Amino acid sequence: MNIEQQLTEKTAKALQSLYGATSDKIAFEKTSPDFIGDLTLVVFNFLKISKKKPEETATEIGTYLKDNIPEIADFNVVKGFLNIVIADSFWLNYFKIINGKPFIKPVPDNAPTVMVEYSSPNTNKPLHLGHVRNILLGYSVSKILSAAGNKVVKTNVVNDRGIHICKSMLAWQKWGNGETPESSGLKGDHLVGKYYVEFDKHFKSDVKNLKLEGATEEEAEKKAPLMLEAQEMLRKWEANDLEVRNLWNMMNGWVYKGFAESYKTLGVDFDSTYYESNTYLLGKEIIDTGLAKGVFKTRDDKSIYIDLTADGLDEKTLLRSDGTSVYMTQDLGTALQRHHEVKFEKMIYTVGNEQDYHFKVLFLILKKLGYAWADGLYHLSYGMVELPEGKMKSREGTVVDADDLMKIMIDTAAETTKELGKVEGLTDDEANHLYQSIGLGALKYFMLKVDPKKKMLFNPAESIDFNGNTSPFIQFNYVRIQALIRKAKEGWDFENLDVFTHNITLLQKEKELIIKLYNFNTVLQQAANELSPALIANYVYDLAKEFSQYYHETPILKEDQKDLILFRLQLSKTIGIVIKSGMGLLGIEVPERM
Repeated sequence: MNIEQQLTEKTAKALQSLYGATSDKIAFEKTSPDFIGDLTLVVFNFLKISKKKPEETATEIGTYLKDNIPEIADFNVVKGFLNIVIADSFWLNYFKIINGKPFIKPVPDNAPTVMVEYSSPNTNKPLHLGHVRNILLGYSVSKILSAAGNKVVKTNVVNDRGIHICKSMLAWQKWGNGETPESSGLKGDHLVGKYYVEFDKHFKSDVKNLKLEGATEEEAEKKAPLMLEAQEMLRKWEANDLEVRNLWNMMNGWVYKGFAESYKTLGVDFDSTYYESNTYLLGKEIIDTGLAKGVFKTRDDKSIYIDLTADGLDEKTLLRSDGTSVYMTQDLGTALQRHHEVKFEKMIYTVGNEQDYHFKVLFLILKKLGYAWADGLYHLSYGMVELPEGKMKSREGTVVDADDLMKIMIDTAAETTKELGKVEGLTDDEANHLYQSIGLGALKYFMLKVDPKKKMLFNPAESIDFNGNTSPFIQFNYVRIQALIRKAKEGWDFENLDVFTHNITLLQKEKELIIKLYNFNTVLQQAANELSPALIANYVYDLAKEFSQYYHETPILKEDQKDLILFRLQLSKTIGIVIKSGMGLLGIEVPERM
């Protein structure tokens, strides 16, 4: 039982003993820096049963708790706030238990299964800045959920069919002259993206010419020859035309190879991948089920829809009049297939907030069809990433390419690290690995320290800084701890830092650091519940900042008492373990030297 649970149970008994009644509103919170104490109980909720003033009520409860809980050293009352001071002996005993131990436990065999979808790229362009936030968020949430005791299945769905794919294919067919990734020196996804932009350039020219002939903007876009050719290519694809399918397979193959390289550099992976070309017909079976149950209806033009107006939504078409499926049909089928294959308790879709309405409709339809597991579906809706100059547009080639971004971050990390002299004594390979750890760590941390729900403005210059709320600052303090331990082992007989055999008097900062370690699991659980890596990011930063202050203010190896040196080394080592664990939950590597 942790101290909060113990305090909550004893407070309930205190209320019953003192006032003959209890309350379900007992909640302890971290004591404000303005007060003395570790945990605070607000007693205003109990005044109706105590029938006494706040100060008197708090004093009586505090006295009862101190008399019945040995871990309480003292308490004080400020108006209706009961501030509890936990004894140093409690924190020392806690530290003896955690000293040098891993903070993240293995996933139990009976753990619930959670599926997390992220990335979801189209095969007509390379990954860009928006994908980076999506991927890093989904991957980090997967690691956090696993650390919190869930079996996690990481999944991706690739949008590899449709008119947007045919645009790149048609443009390459017309103007590519047989260009390949090998002949061009471009990654496959970049090459295909080049022709997506090329299509848009020629399409706009078609539209302009038609408008000069008197067509409206809408008419010109519908009648543009290039668009009509792309639509014809899509019809041929759906009819399994051999030439079109071969072209599609070849260009998609280029893209998949390019994506794999980007994922590897970014340090993420998936347990399963679904392809829209395989799943877009899956929902048709669900359509038949919905019609049989009377959940879906048929219009006069033979299209099938569901009427959700009574639920505050709208009529949603699920099958077109020509029998072809829409995105919603595909997502219904994919959800059903995934649950059949994985039997998840929860399924999390990591998708930007522009799709909020889509997922409201998707989840509601599945519930109306009677699938009980639909209650476990959740849309992790996140804010878009914008540039200082505004939104990105793939078809106009104004996106921040993910590969270019990663290279810029690594190059900037190399430049900054060299300037600060943090590569002395490293081989070239070690230095290059360090640059990648720092550069990609800075990128990931910058993306993840912001609440997922918030829109964010990307500014790489702020992320690579060895001071402030950044990954390099955290990484540097981890390296400092490792250097401290290496130095201790070289100059002292401290080979085993895991054995705790001494008693010391805690400094206030040491107590604060142990309390910070004590709170790790609470923050981890909160991050898992809220699906927010930002909570982990800011916890790790606070821990690193507190350690940095401790390191500068407190003698560690220069202390006279060997027991005190050993304790401070053990405390530093354990803080390092938690920093590494926390950064790992963000997908960030911490270097051992710099």
